[in-house]
Amino acid sequence: MSTQFETKAIREQLERSQYMEHSTPLYLTSSFVFEDDEDMRASFAEEKKRNIYSRFTNPNSEEFVNKICVLEEAEAGVAFASGMGAVFSTFAALLNSGDHIVSARSVFGSTHSMFTKFLPKWNIETTYFDVSQPETIEACIRPETKLIYAETPTNPGVDLLDLEQLSQIAKKHHLILVIDNCFATPYLQQPIQFGADLVIHSATKLIDGQGRVLGGVTVGRKDLIREIFLFARNTGPALSPFNAWVLSKSLETLAVRLDRHCDSALALAQFLEAHPQVNWVKYPFLPSHPQYEIAKKQMRKGGNIISFEIKGGIESGRVFLNAIQMCSLSANLGDSRTIITHPASTTHSKLQEEDRLSVGITDGMIRLSVGLEHPDDIQNDVANALEQL
Repeated sequence: MSTQFETKAIREQLERSQYMEHSTPLYLTSSFVFEDDEDMRASFAEEKKRNIYSRFTNPNSEEFVNKICVLEEAEAGVAFASGMGAVFSTFAALLNSGDHIVSARSVFGSTHSMFTKFLPKWNIETTYFDVSQPETIEACIRPETKLIYAETPTNPGVDLLDLEQLSQIAKKHHLILVIDNCFATPYLQQPIQFGADLVIHSATKLIDGQGRVLGGVTVGRKDLIREIFLFARNTGPALSPFNAWVLSKSLETLAVRLDRHCDSALALAQFLEAHPQVNWVKYPFLPSHPQYEIAKKQMRKGGNIISFEIKGGIESGRVFLNAIQMCSLSANLGDSRTIITHPASTTHSKLQEEDRLSVGITDGMIRLSVGLEHPDDIQNDVANALEQL
């Protein structure tokens, strides 16, 4: 097998059946049959690797997980019905009452709600650190701390954390390091290479890449994945065979798509940085990004997400959204279609201003997920909207 990413994403697949199909078929079945009592007994005793029930395993989800493991250089993995299914199941499987989490403050909104509203019900607490002050991480660690969690790049501020630094801290204190790699995908960044124990993806985003299906996956150390698998097997957040099949196919074009996404995003970020109606731009591969050197060290390219601040605050943000003609106004990201959001007036409007500002969400901040349209058309649409301010 080739060591090149693109080849592994295409050629890592299930063994062909007796029909010798070129492309892996769909296995739309809820359960599987056994040859006899001994076959059934050995399968349930896990003495042989066998599909039993699609809530446990299914050939399509197996192929998808295997591909992600190969691409992330992970020992094992588990697939889930959504990205948040992967996030919650990972924490629920590994944490006990009384445990403590150290997390970057800049996390996805639903992850924040899980940390602040739901895990505390089971006496699991979280302490946040500022992504701009990684030197404060060790001060957050307690005797009962079990793991460190972070997204890099972050949502929606596109800040970066040094994966190698996080790994050193985690190993020093015997903690599990869990990284959400959704914005980068395995093509742009492989956290396990820098010492992460577990990597989580919302496959709904760039891995699918076309806004079609939901899915999630956690990969990493075999011993940790075993605990997560047992939790998922018994609680049921399973990825459907059809969605797994779609996501496995999507991985075959991931590198090609990401190259286009990233090239278009960099050009657009450079355009925005020079625009008179824009106060600042954050994109990992712009030299002006505060963590530019970290981006160059641990990412292949800068990704497809740009955050920037327009002049005029919340009202200008509304005017900008209303002036957009081609790009989509949506809360999703990582689609073939360019997507624009104004967090202060939409996705994060219920937060207090102080809480928004603490994670870099200013009144005029725009998050832009660059799609696969012709880059000139994306830039023209954004430029025309900026002219309305």
